[in-house]
Amino acid sequence: MGIFGKTMNVAQEMKKVDGEAIASIIDKNMTLTGEVLFQGKARIDGTITGDINGEHLILSETGKVIGDITVSSFNCYGSLEGNIKTNMLIARKSCSIQGKLEAGNLTVEPGACIQGEILAATPTQVFNPGEADDAIAATLITSSE
Repeated sequence: MGIFGKTMNVAQEMKKVDGEAIASIIDKNMTLTGEVLFQGKARIDGTITGDINGEHLILSETGKVIGDITVSSFNCYGSLEGNIKTNMLIARKSCSIQGKLEAGNLTVEPGACIQGEILAATPTQVFNPGEADDAIAATLITSSE
């Protein structure tokens, strides 16, 4: 995993992640229950009930997760009921997130639905999960309406 606590250029890191091949896919017809651990880049089109730990995660529009997610980068198009710890989070316009978000870098597209507490690092600081003193805390409820 490893990018927590490292100084980085967000644009460069996102370009690197986007260029990486998807190593694992959970098909939209699949339902998994239990903890999921992975390396590399994974995409979820189906449903997972359980915690997820890994590197780079894409939750597609058909994807649903009920559980906590701890990853280096998270690109969310789908539905999440749980907490997130990540260095980079992109909440896409079609997503629905309910839970506590801890992100070093947070991008929210218009139309994304987020309900919960958000801890995001300031632009001059590197995100370190669990250190709320170094973060900006906010409660945000957005809607596509």
